Amino acid sequence: MVTGTTAAVWEKGYNNYGPWLREKYNGARVFKVIVDGGFTCPNRDGSKGYGGCTYCNVDSFTPSVSRNNPSVREQVIQGVERARKGNKADKFIIYFQPNTNTYAPTHYLKMMYDEALSYHTEDIVGLSIGTRPDCIDAEKIALLESYTDRFDVDLEMGMESIYNDTLAQINRGCSHDDLVKALKLVENSKLDICVHTIFGFPWETHEMMLKYADEINRFKQIKFVKFHHLHIVEGSVMGVKYKREPFKVFTLDEYANFLCDFLPLVRPDIVIQRLFGLSDLELLIAPNWKLKKSEIQYYIDQKILERGVVQGSALR
Repeated sequence: MVTGTTAAVWEKGYNNYGPWLREKYNGARVFKVIVDGGFTCPNRDGSKGYGGCTYCNVDSFTPSVSRNNPSVREQVIQGVERARKGNKADKFIIYFQPNTNTYAPTHYLKMMYDEALSYHTEDIVGLSIGTRPDCIDAEKIALLESYTDRFDVDLEMGMESIYNDTLAQINRGCSHDDLVKALKLVENSKLDICVHTIFGFPWETHEMMLKYADEINRFKQIKFVKFHHLHIVEGSVMGVKYKREPFKVFTLDEYANFLCDFLPLVRPDIVIQRLFGLSDLELLIAPNWKLKKSEIQYYIDQKILERGVVQGSALR
């Protein structure tokens, strides 16, 4: 167990983000409010490529209620009210999620972030920015750091895979070296750094995926991680290929067992924000486990408990 955390944070065998948030904010229920700032991506607009990553349909992981709201103001106000009523939330993190949320001039980013943080100010505790590692520079880091005197600010970057061959195959438009460079820029930053990975590219073996942990562990500035299994979704290049010639994807049991092998290799101080992702079902092609999000979470948590898994135990 990491020093300073209670048993509740580690009840499931890993450094669990939900209880971690409640402990950090003195028992308050903290929820993320997703904001779509209307950004695009250098891998979509022609700067680096067109069509985006082969697995990507940006709508597939963005709730339709966020996609349909026309303004930042409405998204924040309505998102806060939904979380209050539906989840009895007390505090909120403004989360710029869809596309690349640092892909604009710094003055424009400041205007957008300021707008989002100007509502329900007494209950906003954090700002979370999702982006690509090749869209980070010192000026944008300085902008984000300027908010840290008022909010907890986390910068979430897509690692996806640690292998450049994989990044090339999925038309990522950036290399693992780009992530390493971005992580060096924030080595002594006030920002909380989160990286996002995808497990299950069909050409990567079990052993190859386990090595992601070594790469995550070597960067002390990484505070949070999000793990996803590969989704095949409508509107993606990979979706077209899968329909023509289906390839192997994780079953729920396989993925749960993979996580059980992976978590003991992850530094115990790293907070696990997410163990899996869930696409909108109307866009999901595979794998469709035919379970609700809460049921998938329960299944994985039970597997972790059954196998006696403890995050970081293999590093002792």
